[in-house]
Formats: sequence, C-alpha cells, structure tokens
Amino acid sequence: MNGRGGMLSRVFFHVALCLATAAPLCPSPGLAEDAPRYGGRMVIGSLGEPINLISILTSDAASHELARYFYTAPLRYDKDLQVECLAAEHYEVLEGGRLLRFKLREDIQWADGTPFTARDVEFTYRLMINPATPTAYAGDYRMIREFRRTGEYAFEVRYDKPFARSLTTWMHDVLPRHLLEGADIRTTPLARNPVSAGPYRLKTWEYGSHIALAANPAHFEGRPYFDDLVYRFIPDLSTIFLEMKAHRLDMGSLTPLQYLRQTSGADWDNYWRKFRYLASGYTFISYNLEHPFFKDVRVRRALSHAINCRDIIKGVLFGQGELTVGPYQPGAWVYNDRLDPYEHDPEKARLLLTEAGITDQNGDGILDVPVEDKNGQIRFRPFSFTLLVNQGNEQREKIAVIIQSQLKAIGIDVRIRAVEWAAFINDFVNPRRYESLILSWNTLADPDLSDVWHSSRAEAGGLNFMGFRNPEADGLLEAAASTLDQDERKKLYDRFQEILHDEQPYTFLYVPYSLPIVQARIRGVSPAPAGIMHNFIWWWDSTALSSPQHFGLIR
Repeated sequence: MNGRGGMLSRVFFHVALCLATAAPLCPSPGLAEDAPRYGGRMVIGSLGEPINLISILTSDAASHELARYFYTAPLRYDKDLQVECLAAEHYEVLEGGRLLRFKLREDIQWADGTPFTARDVEFTYRLMINPATPTAYAGDYRMIREFRRTGEYAFEVRYDKPFARSLTTWMHDVLPRHLLEGADIRTTPLARNPVSAGPYRLKTWEYGSHIALAANPAHFEGRPYFDDLVYRFIPDLSTIFLEMKAHRLDMGSLTPLQYLRQTSGADWDNYWRKFRYLASGYTFISYNLEHPFFKDVRVRRALSHAINCRDIIKGVLFGQGELTVGPYQPGAWVYNDRLDPYEHDPEKARLLLTEAGITDQNGDGILDVPVEDKNGQIRFRPFSFTLLVNQGNEQREKIAVIIQSQLKAIGIDVRIRAVEWAAFINDFVNPRRYESLILSWNTLADPDLSDVWHSSRAEAGGLNFMGFRNPEADGLLEAAASTLDQDERKKLYDRFQEILHDEQPYTFLYVPYSLPIVQARIRGVSPAPAGIMHNFIWWWDSTALSSPQHFGLIR
C-alpha cells in the first residue's frame, strides 16, 4: 500500500526514462570519474515513517521500503522483471509447476553471526500459515500442500495444482528462526530493532525524525557502496522540496508542479537528475461496502460518473498521470483495454441515484438516502459522508477538495478529514472504520491480486478492507492463479476487470507518473523496466574519497 504517495516501488511494468541528466560534479583526485567507490552517505526524504520493520505485519509502503534493507529471500525480480536467485543458489520447477526445489547459498549470515539456513525459511512458512499470525500475506503460503527441508540449506515445496505466482511467494522476506521461535510476533522487539541479513544494518531510529542505517560489511552480495543510508521523515511534500533545494536531501519524489515548473535553472540542472516513468500503482477512492450508502451498485456507479478524473489529472497532476479502468497499468499485458473509463456525466449520475430511490426529500439541496433502521422501517438520511485522506499528502488533499465540489454539484455532501498516517491505517483502514477514503496500491509484476480482491481477504486485518465479495470474481482469481498459460490467464483477468468495472467497489482515479529526483553526484542509477531502485545498493557517491580496493572487496 502506498500510504504517502512517495514510495519508489521495487517492481515496475514500464521502462523508466531519464528525462534530464545533470552535469557531473568533480570527482575525487586520482579516481576515474565512473569508478564505483565506497563511502559517503545517502539521505532520502520520506513522507511516511514505518509502522513496523517486520514486513509481513504491515501493508504500508514505508515499512516495506525499509524492511527490504534488513531481510533477504530466496528469489527476486531482476531489472527486466525476470525471476533470479538471491539467497538461493539455484532452484528447479518440476512436475508442471507442482514441485519447487531450492538450494540456498551457504555464505549468508544474520548480523549476530548465526547462519541463514532452510530452517529460517521453514520457520517463516509455518509462521505465515499460523492463524494466530496477524498478516495479510498468508494466502500464497496456504496454497502449499507440503513444505519439506531436504538439507540444512535445501528445501522443497509441493502444490496440489500449479500455482502461477508460486515463485513470487519465495520473494517474501525470510525471518530469523533463532530469534523469533517461541516469541510473540506481535510484540517482538525486532519490529523496531531488526537483526539483519540484508545489505544494511540498523544504527538508530529516532521516532518522528529519521532512521539511520549502516552498510553491512558481511552482506553476501558484497558491501553496499554507501557507508550510511538515512531516511528522514518529513510529513509534508513542500518541506521535502525545500530540503532538497537546500541540498539537505539526496533523493526525493517531486510533485508534478515541482517536476514541470520548479526544478529548472542552473542549480537544478547542475546538481540534480530527474526521472519520469509510469508508476507501478494506482490511486483510488475506496467505499466501505458495509455502509448502507454504498451497498447499491447504482450509487457507486453514480459516484464514478460524477467524479471527473480527467480534471483531477489535469488540475492536480498537471497531466502527469493516466486514466485506468482497474488495478493494472495501462499498457501491461494483463490490462483490459476493451473497457472504457467512466466518463464524467453528472446527469447520468443523477439518474442512477434516482433509480436507487435517492432524491431530495426536503428541498434543502442535499439528496436523501432511504435506509432501513433496526425495526425494519425506512428512514431517510442526508447523503453526507466523510472522505478520509492522510495528513501531509497535499495531492490527495487537493483531490478530495475537487471531489467534494463535484459531488456537491449533484446533491451529495462530502466532509474531508485528514488523519496522521499511523492512525489512518491502525484506527480506520485495518478495522474498517471508515465511509470512504483515498489511497494508492502498489502492484507487482504478477497480476494475481487475490490478497486485495478475493472474498476470503475481507476479514479483520485483510487487505480487502472495502469488503468486496463476488463469487464469480473469486472463481476467476482462483482459476487464474493455477493457470500457467499467459493467454488463458489474460482471458480470466479480462473478465475479472469487467466485474470490477461493473461493480465499482473503488472509483479508479488514475495511474500517476513516478517523478523521482536524485543528486547528480550519485552514480550508478540505471533506469530499467523495474524502475530505478532495482540496483540501489550499487549506487555510489562520486565525491567519496575511497576506492573499492580500499576495503578489499570486489563485487
């Protein structure tokens, strides 16, 4: 989940395009300009602060962004979105996809010196399928019929039937068995002070201020080039921009206005590089389908017709976004391009609401909704609801104001409430104590979105927090998950998108462009289908004084 709109996702469907390359800074004497070197510090501005550094317990972007520096997994996607080994030395897919065999590397250690083994993988698997574990990501692991350790550094998993995203399961973080076995995962101090097997180790976490990480000299892929990595928590986009302008940050995300109009001139051109690519995520309005106002599909369709997404893209994003009909990126193989986005049509919205029995009963200009009370009597309630946004995300706050105005034009009263991020997730989203809200989801390379859309995930703490339940959609997701042929999967996901288009549990607003900006002295940035962060640990500071040979490490 993209809580603050500032996360640079691990996986993108579209090629990142470098649109402006800054003039290089002077390198250190005696070192080739393009020679990677160790040393220096990278400071990143982040709107969101992690809720928990054990990623299986959270769905917010900030937590996952930071957790990836501490943990590893058997597999990952490479820069071209192809599966490759990470902690695994090799793997095999056998019996038509029903059996996976893995052999782990034997040179990986946790920061306390304990070897990383198949026992850690087995422990993580059993933790994930334990009903007492408060995770939204157990679905993939529950598809496994049998997990078997076949050696200290080897394991295999068997499925009843082929599972299309089975390899993606083994891209999730593996947790340390020797520190968590027998502990309460909900209260473990590792949530705030992780023991790393990844490229960085935690130095300090000053709540509300920053997290500082130090390079892990024993990382099995090699020591990262930066000595230190700092995430500063700045819950306001304007302040982040001012900090970048003052050169107190090395990387951040630009708003469309900043990207287009406020980052030109000698200083920006000489010291910064900007990038632009279609993000792997989408922004939406979620409706609580248990709320009496939103149970009728005609109401949800009416809302989507009343909201002018083109105006939002033009007025808030300054054109830096694309319309979407569902939870996939336009241009991706899975995207159903036969569907048209809901057009802005206030008159059609009014007709749908009238069909649903929603009219202005007392002439006050606000529509009234017929709602059955606990005695079975129909009472009319003003069509007035709260639209939640998270504090500090100015884009979403502006979108909310536009939506408020557009819905007022058809007789709907919208109240806007901005809530601090942790409270937004913990007090409203997770317990489903909301009427409507604006959020963004990141999407991964595999199109199976069962975690968000399957009825079984519409449970406490599940990612289907809007309460969407549709038996046909469930069947399509299940069938697609066990179909390996891409053409056949495409047919199933096309029909799935048709159902979402008809049901409108979300109003799908847009897919934004990611607009990251990086100091020009930072080298090694390599745009690719996986975005710019795919090789982040191999970025380096061209002004650092040390060379790779200084540390005796060769990657």
